[in-house]
Amino acid sequence: MMTSSQSQPSSVTQRGYLGLGSNLTNERGTPKQHIERALASLSKHEAIAHVRCSSLYASKPMGPQDQPYFINAVVEIDSSLSPLELLELCQQLEQQANRIRLRHWGERSLDVDILLYGDEPIQLPSLTVPHPGIYERNFVLIPLLELNPTLIIQGKPIEDLPASQDWSGLKRLS
Repeated sequence: MMTSSQSQPSSVTQRGYLGLGSNLTNERGTPKQHIERALASLSKHEAIAHVRCSSLYASKPMGPQDQPYFINAVVEIDSSLSPLELLELCQQLEQQANRIRLRHWGERSLDVDILLYGDEPIQLPSLTVPHPGIYERNFVLIPLLELNPTLIIQGKPIEDLPASQDWSGLKRLS
């Protein structure tokens, strides 16, 4: 398990998966545009060698239901960033979309979560990987399954996780 003393930059490339979500249009664009801009920024980053995106999915919001449906995707990357550097990049992408945190699980212009990074779990004060909600979220598992059907998450085949087969409240857009 990675600890805070092991979060230094690395020249080793790690395979990672990021969850992208948006349900708020603002002066910077629509939910789809927010996701497209984040993908473009990831593709241009010097420490990211590979970017592959799942289909886009519309999903019911978690938490408060008085908000628009989300547009979600999962992105597979190969990166030499340390986990904390990747977290910082994810937060920069959110800031570029003018994300404002109004309420827990509320509407947002862009949410970028590190779902998986490398083979080892990460437990730091500001980052837990695998993402704590990964096992219950079909809007994460179904796109992950699309990208890598043989993926193993902490000893569990992704195809065996119940939420990876549950399409309720989820619709593939592209």
